[in-house]
Amino acid sequence: MQFSENSRVWVYQADRELTNDEVLQAKILLDNFTTGWTAHSSQLKAKGEIRYNRFFILFVDESQAGASGCSIDKSVHFMHQLEAKFNINLFDRFNLAYRKNDEVLSAPRHTFEELLKQGAIGSNTIVFNNLVQNLTELNSKWEVPFKDSWHNQLFGNLITA
Repeated sequence: MQFSENSRVWVYQADRELTNDEVLQAKILLDNFTTGWTAHSSQLKAKGEIRYNRFFILFVDESQAGASGCSIDKSVHFMHQLEAKFNINLFDRFNLAYRKNDEVLSAPRHTFEELLKQGAIGSNTIVFNNLVQNLTELNSKWEVPFKDSWHNQLFGNLITA
């Protein structure tokens, strides 16, 4: 299914890496949810993905039907169900994800700040901007070096290297 570059996206980051078995289960649940996702009785052109066994991403191509407040509420409710099923937290916006070599890790804000002070996270460390709003931004601004991210504005004074 082809999606417009302007398709809306919502990125939810788990506070831990899911196992491969959990990802398989979650993909089925995501497919079932997005297949039946509606806004004011109109079927949404939607899909869900899981990336790096950690990020749940919902897509809605609004060229067919736009996501409404009620449909967004349905997706939030669904995400809360996933949290309960897999014992994860998807709504902690200060659980910050970054790359270390080929691994995607996350840390709570205070630990992230310590890693910056220690030099374990630097200006070229890839961080994840889960605030992206559309497919274009997901493809170009989701995985970025720390120095080019919103993280730099908030934590840049803590970088030692």
